[in-house]
Amino acid sequence: MAKIMNLIKYMSIDEKNSVKTNQLKVGLVIYQQILATGLTLPLEMLLAGEAFGRRYDKSALKLTTHLISQENKAVTSRAGIQLLPDITLENITFNHGSKIESSTINEVYRPDIILIPSLWRNPRPILKQHQKLISWLNYCWQHGSTLLAVGTGVCFLAESGLLDYHSATTHWHYVEQFKRDYPKVEIKPDFFITQSERIYCAASLNALADIIVHLISQTYGQAAAQNVERNFSHEIRKPYEEQRYLEGAVDRHADELIAQIQFWLHTNLSSTISLLQVAKQFNLSQRSFSRRFKKATGIRATEYWQQLRIETAKDLLASSNLSIQEIAYHVGYQDQGHLTRLFKKNLSLTPKDYRAMVRKKLFSQK
Repeated sequence: MAKIMNLIKYMSIDEKNSVKTNQLKVGLVIYQQILATGLTLPLEMLLAGEAFGRRYDKSALKLTTHLISQENKAVTSRAGIQLLPDITLENITFNHGSKIESSTINEVYRPDIILIPSLWRNPRPILKQHQKLISWLNYCWQHGSTLLAVGTGVCFLAESGLLDYHSATTHWHYVEQFKRDYPKVEIKPDFFITQSERIYCAASLNALADIIVHLISQTYGQAAAQNVERNFSHEIRKPYEEQRYLEGAVDRHADELIAQIQFWLHTNLSSTISLLQVAKQFNLSQRSFSRRFKKATGIRATEYWQQLRIETAKDLLASSNLSIQEIAYHVGYQDQGHLTRLFKKNLSLTPKDYRAMVRKKLFSQK
């Protein structure tokens, strides 16, 4: 990554574009009034994932990162931090949108992943000044790059046309303006994360952290992702798969009341009340609740809550030093034996054996 202020190290375009099969190239886009946390947090997480992955597998991809700007001059973040670009787009000429003049094709830097951070307040003045950057994003996506935007940074993707007739999300404060500016985009304000093929949108910095963990898992493996998740636990709320809107996915449903009940179950795992009492809390009869839950989710409510408790117990066994009795209490079982019987039935392992197995996988050197 470019060093802040005067610590930048320059390199030629040819060096930056040299193809190395053992590299993961990540480009971080910068512009005026950028929120610097949208750069620093994902970068620290990616570096931690790479360090863990390469510690146990020397063939794992080496991470290379560069700051990318439309112009070759310092960029000032909202916090007043000056950032100098590693790579600029000044010498690239675009014709007809994302088409590049043949004389400059070899000078185009194409990262594997491009991160587009959020801006402070109204992004429209900055967007008007960065048409070349927007064309470059379109070009890179057409040539295989994965694009990841957070907050109002999503507007760069919307301006490029890449989000037309696709799902997206953005910061809640900007949703209504986004709808007016980009009527062709299928905005999903109820989701913190959307994914459309190789395009990820995050509504907030926390959601961005969740996506980064997901990408680390894909690149460096689940053990590396879990390690990063533990070390950055304050920034990560819940797994990427649980909060994304994935185009074409069949694991979402339109029953908002059942969705509210699912959220309640997620956040009240230690509760000992019955599902009948949960139904009454939401003004549903037991019969109506059972029928609607099965129709919306595909499984019975009792199965869903049990699976939820088992998965949470598995996470706690892997990532905490809580006793098995304490974990049983945490997921709503007063009796440790009950949790043990469920583990044996579903995993053919006791909680103690599961903890030993998963920690051996996480910490034993390959």
